[in-house]
Amino acid sequence: MKNSELESLINEKLNSTSFSDYGPNGLQVEGRETVQKIITGVTASQALLDEAVRQNADAVIVHHGYFWKNESPIIRGMKRNRLKTLLANDINLYGYHLPLDAHPELGNNVQLAQLLGITVMGEIEPLVPWGELAMPVPGLELASWIEARLGRRPLWSGDTGPDTVKRVAWCTGGGQGFIDSAARFGVDAFITGEVSEQTIHSAREQGAAFLRGWPSRHRARRHSRPQRVADGKYRSGCDLY
Repeated sequence: MKNSELESLINEKLNSTSFSDYGPNGLQVEGRETVQKIITGVTASQALLDEAVRQNADAVIVHHGYFWKNESPIIRGMKRNRLKTLLANDINLYGYHLPLDAHPELGNNVQLAQLLGITVMGEIEPLVPWGELAMPVPGLELASWIEARLGRRPLWSGDTGPDTVKRVAWCTGGGQGFIDSAARFGVDAFITGEVSEQTIHSAREQGAAFLRGWPSRHRARRHSRPQRVADGKYRSGCDLY
């Protein structure tokens, strides 16, 4: 498949042109024309690029690419090294941010709901869904319950939360700022990917359990979103890693 054809395929699937994003979505750094082997990841870090070189990949697809708004245009240091790796090895870099967050089938919020058995009921804010667990979970057991399903223990603050958790809201990115909205909405617990110092106090004082439960935002299973863009029934005919 040509690199431009792959970009068109993903753009169409994710409806990426409909988003006003913090950075460009699509082919961010052009490499060789023919794409067969693809490496997927969350962030286009040096480690991921080095692995792409080791695997002799033709393209890298990530959630967090380059050229963000308000980013310095100067190319030096870390940025220089990353771009040099891509260009010297003729590797294409594709980045898709909000289109992946929001997608109703491939999006991380939807995937987390599937992993935890949550029935999505609606949104409390854009990109912040809420729903109900299939079965209530004792509040003090919620962290262990999530760990069993995600393979990693979340940061938990639920000592003043409800005895039983049924209604939850979540945002798999940096959603700690939505804790007040979640508490006002009346959910039993709020799960997100990042935490700030004041988040814990807000959760405790408003009687909601808070979990940074989608591990580290940039880790665990979040890499599956870029991979699923061209996998399964959306397969591009390329080899995915």
